[in-house]
Amino acid sequence: QVPGMKEILLMGFYQPHEALGRFLVSAQQEFKIPIRYLQEYAALGTGGGIYHFRDQILSGGAEAFFVLNADVCSEFPLQEMLEFRQRHGDAHGFVILGTTANRTQALNYGCIVANADTQEVQHYVEKPSTFVSEIINCGIYLFTPAIFQHIGEVFQRNQRELVLEESSNGWQRAEVIRLEQDVFTALAGSGQLYVYKTDGFWSQIKSAGSAIYASRLYLNQYSKNHPERLAQNKPGGPVIRGNVYIHPTASIDSTAVLGPNVSIGEGVTVGAGVRVRESIVLHGASLHDHTCVLNTIVGWDSTIGRWARVEGTPSDPNPNDPYAKIDSETLFRDGRLTPSITILGCSVTIPAEVVILNSIVLPHKELSRSYKNQIIL
Repeated sequence: QVPGMKEILLMGFYQPHEALGRFLVSAQQEFKIPIRYLQEYAALGTGGGIYHFRDQILSGGAEAFFVLNADVCSEFPLQEMLEFRQRHGDAHGFVILGTTANRTQALNYGCIVANADTQEVQHYVEKPSTFVSEIINCGIYLFTPAIFQHIGEVFQRNQRELVLEESSNGWQRAEVIRLEQDVFTALAGSGQLYVYKTDGFWSQIKSAGSAIYASRLYLNQYSKNHPERLAQNKPGGPVIRGNVYIHPTASIDSTAVLGPNVSIGEGVTVGAGVRVRESIVLHGASLHDHTCVLNTIVGWDSTIGRWARVEGTPSDPNPNDPYAKIDSETLFRDGRLTPSITILGCSVTIPAEVVILNSIVLPHKELSRSYKNQIIL
């Protein structure tokens, strides 16, 4: 939707594989824009990756480009960020998307101190030990090619320091550059870095459990901007409560009750009397009659038997605090699995009449009994 957008580059240290290739082809066909995956030869950090591939980024004569971390969900107000930069009349300025967090949780993010009138970033601290600001970095940036000069200065400084530390173990690389700590901290106060504050939704996605919260944010967005995408109560159809997405190829029994915050994927089968709430059911899964699925991600081609109950514990932000963010829970606390949403990997089979509670089931497992607070390997 951004005018003049020429190309999308995905960068990462992951090995490309068939599924990624299929995704890129289908996305190119849908959005009519070239999309390529560029694999880093090593994990180069948030700044090192774009610096390594700077020739690819600039090859089309780009005037500016967006950098988006892949582990966030948002309204992505990219057009608004462009207009914000134009209003400032600074053709070489860089823009960070910021949002407001509560004072306690702000310490878990990059904190931005900005001039109230111009929104120029005057001070930047990544995950400070004491309170600095309620404005946090969303991991969404608008850069011009001039950013590579600043990243290059960090690279050269890293090289000089590594030469002086020849006794080091050799695992450090000058190319590993962190945009936040290495670049933004130095740029703050130079008159080149600005923050555009958004009131729209934003959340990080640091765990599989946060995907259900992210799904709720997007379904809520659909209800405002694309209500036609959401399921409606119709004669002879299932009971819909709140925001629910159902893929056109899914088969849902008319006695099922879905919602709120439910997403049903391609080719899913939902039997009679099934109850699904606060869950994501991925393609090809089958929920047999009278199953109950709450706060759960059901993986591709998984099967849940009749009268089974699969339930997790949500880890949502405090609903009474408009600035609360989702906490990045550790997998274990005090030697025990932290109660969280239940995740069934792909091709998992749950037998009839069992209860799976707060558990993670790895792919291709065929369970024979109930489990609680377990990782089933």
